[in-house]
Amino acid sequence: MDGGFLAQAFVYLAAAVLAVPIAKRLGLGSVLGYLLAGVAIGPFGLALAGDAEAAMHFAEFGVVMMLFLVGLELQPARLWAMRGPVLGVGGLQVGLTAAAVTGIGLAFGFDWRMALAAGLILAMSSTAIALQILAERGLLKTGGGETSFAVLLFQDVAVIPILTVLPLLALAPAADHGDAAHGASLIGALPPWAQALAVLAAVAAVVLGGRLLTRPVFRLIAETRLREIFTASALLLVIGIALLMQAVGLSPALGAFLAGVVLADSEFRHELEGDIEPFKGLLLGLFFLSVGAGIDFAQVAGAPLTVAGLVLLLVAVKAAVLVGLGLAARRPRPEILLTAMVLSQGGEFCFVLLAFSVQNGVLPPAEAGLLVSVVALSMPITPLLMMAYGRLANRLATTDLPPEPDAIEPQGSVVIAGFGRFGQIVGRLLLAHGHAVTVLDHDMETIEQLRRYGFRVFYGDASRIDLLQAAGAAEAAVIVVATDAKETTDGIVETARRHFPQAQVLARATDRGHAYDLMAAGAHLVVRETFGSALETGVEALRRLGMPAYEAQRAGRLFRRHDARMMQRLAPIRGDDGRYSTAVREASAQLLQVLERDRVRGRAGFDEGWDTTSLAEETRRAALERDAAASGD
Repeated sequence: MDGGFLAQAFVYLAAAVLAVPIAKRLGLGSVLGYLLAGVAIGPFGLALAGDAEAAMHFAEFGVVMMLFLVGLELQPARLWAMRGPVLGVGGLQVGLTAAAVTGIGLAFGFDWRMALAAGLILAMSSTAIALQILAERGLLKTGGGETSFAVLLFQDVAVIPILTVLPLLALAPAADHGDAAHGASLIGALPPWAQALAVLAAVAAVVLGGRLLTRPVFRLIAETRLREIFTASALLLVIGIALLMQAVGLSPALGAFLAGVVLADSEFRHELEGDIEPFKGLLLGLFFLSVGAGIDFAQVAGAPLTVAGLVLLLVAVKAAVLVGLGLAARRPRPEILLTAMVLSQGGEFCFVLLAFSVQNGVLPPAEAGLLVSVVALSMPITPLLMMAYGRLANRLATTDLPPEPDAIEPQGSVVIAGFGRFGQIVGRLLLAHGHAVTVLDHDMETIEQLRRYGFRVFYGDASRIDLLQAAGAAEAAVIVVATDAKETTDGIVETARRHFPQAQVLARATDRGHAYDLMAAGAHLVVRETFGSALETGVEALRRLGMPAYEAQRAGRLFRRHDARMMQRLAPIRGDDGRYSTAVREASAQLLQVLERDRVRGRAGFDEGWDTTSLAEETRRAALERDAAASGD
């Protein structure tokens, strides 16, 4: 299809708007929708894409923006905290995959330098595809998602040494490819050692410039209070870095990633993210469209079995390496499966590195073109694999045998089930006041970390009655259920109330509805996980608005007592929508009356915020104990 810029833009946007919603509706995911739309409008489909190669050069800027945003999320402190999985799993994945591909290349008779270059390039996975799929499915925060992110992070950083090493593997003098990949390079005529120094100098310039120059500049621009100028400045920063990287023959995406890391601690990080995010999403879609449109099906048709075999071999090798690493680390099988599936394709950096290799005489154009097709065709396989992930993961989860529980040594009169963020706060408070506790948790990574800090935490599923028994629940005065999964919490509360009636059961609820369920199950105290922190925030807001600190604290206590009474009143009628909604409105009106009455009475009045009932009970109990002691004497 011939036409100007507007005509081509219309074609690409129309393809995305039509194909992606259909793909999402069919459960294929947006990435596969973009790729299929690109194939449809490409030269081997409807031939509407025009110059797909030119569109690819423009679309690669979407990858640049994505890597800049990824860098912004990685504060140096967080990057240092992740050094274990990044260097461990990520380094082993790149090293072992490169070694495997190099060995296969040598077996097919290629020169060792070509085989090593192909191995280093094909070790890269698609950050764009993996992160988008994980985000769409809500898997980024899972164990498998975090492992995948660590591997991708190492790959992004590994591009620096790979770009440095590739010119040293050149079989022939560097070819003059002009702007085929990165635009005119200022270092193309330099010897390999000088090119390596230029790469390091360019990286240092981005890091130092980001540290010393960008923050003062953004501070001046922010003072103008013009949103569009700040957006223009953010785009200028990313485009300027891209041009700098092109000028020295480096990947623009790599430079953008480094700049993002440098600015991750900046006070302008969130503003930059908000301004660049819309451009990133649109250009990433264009990138995948261009990948689909740029697949050379003529070359594929000339050797279909060879291309298909190489695609499957690439996916199988990368998945096998990741599965092996997961098994060696004794990770749960569903996490291993997720990581292997989502990282088994070739990545967008492969296109950049392949073009760089041709430009520097490392790979011949024919072999590089074949690898481009292999990488492009491996990308649609990932969404297809992820379609089967849920079913396979569930099946693996049911057959996955967990480690044997620890030999538990019960101590004290408190059992805490679940020692995450919630349980740790409870446990630390009890330990600080001299109460020995026995802690059960099922996350080995959490347990090992806490043990390094001196906590006595045992591995075990607290929903099992035998493990609760072994933890001393039969003699415990208090059982704290602090697990974060609703079903698990419900089961532990029911088990504890049925089999250990002497213990007070204090349970963590995810929300109000869950709190009602736990109250019905017999929990003695139910605490909504966000209620206390939200109430504390509200009290602090009152104080900062001018209310005296004591009155703000009293208002918080009043609110807490009123909410507790309303919970007891509303729990029996929560299934009756009419009565429940009426009671909620009445409770809200009563709360306003209580707070207003307390405000009018002031400090001289009776302080309803204090728990006078329990105070009176404690006073009465102390008096009885004194009388008993006196009569005993």
